Amino acid sequence: MVIVDTTVWIDYLRGTENPETRWLDRELQRHRLGMTDLILCEVLRGLREQNAFERVRAELLRFQVFQTGGIELAIAAAQNYRELRQRGYTVHKTIDCLIATFCLEAGHELLHRDRDFDCFEKVLGLRVVHA
Repeated sequence: MVIVDTTVWIDYLRGTENPETRWLDRELQRHRLGMTDLILCEVLRGLREQNAFERVRAELLRFQVFQTGGIELAIAAAQNYRELRQRGYTVHKTIDCLIATFCLEAGHELLHRDRDFDCFEKVLGLRVVHA
């Protein structure tokens, strides 16, 4: 399963062309794609028009949406953050810690355009799709 991060969905929905959106467009029918509930929230919260919100929500709910959160993921994400900090890396967004840790724990790959995930790949072995 490939988890598609908010950064890629936003670019894709805006029609922005980059390696990640081209990969997504090409692989939509070939790969099992999903997202977390946190990613769904991040994408939907940026939509100003109700019609766009309804349309995008319906499109995104075609994909598997994983529920995240809970005590175990929160503790694991905090531990990952602390380990990265001890190694000299700072993850700027808590939500990225949760998404990366979810992928690590579940064995999913991540398609993203966010440098916060780079240290998870480099240090903790996060599997990343390199478009």
